[in-house]
Amino acid sequence: IGISLTHTNVFDLQIFLQSPAGTRICLNMYDFKKEFFEGRNYTNTIFDDESPVSIRQAEAPFTGRFKPIEPYELSKFDNEDIYGPWRLQIYDMFDYDTGTLESFELIVTVPEPATVMLLVFGAGLIRRNHKFV
Repeated sequence: IGISLTHTNVFDLQIFLQSPAGTRICLNMYDFKKEFFEGRNYTNTIFDDESPVSIRQAEAPFTGRFKPIEPYELSKFDNEDIYGPWRLQIYDMFDYDTGTLESFELIVTVPEPATVMLLVFGAGLIRRNHKFV
């Protein structure tokens, strides 16, 4: 998922994503230890299970690719139907800060279909290794 949002203190926010099947994951959680750091903005932020950097260790502004707060959260959506309404939920823990969701997008990775050469080669191997008794 990619998001861009402006906020006066991103450490006040809790961000969740819910699939059409109802699976809900936490992308980032309010961190009371960083409450007074006043970090601003998610700018072209992409949550990606494959990122080497966790959002937990990152400093705002968050720009680039980050793992969600818990490792491999996004893999909970594996094998789910991507069609239907997705819900992005952003909770601001303190009402004296303000922010705006500028954009968000789902970035879906699907397995590549087999190439014709792979199919032909695979069929040849099956035929060659198959022994009739």
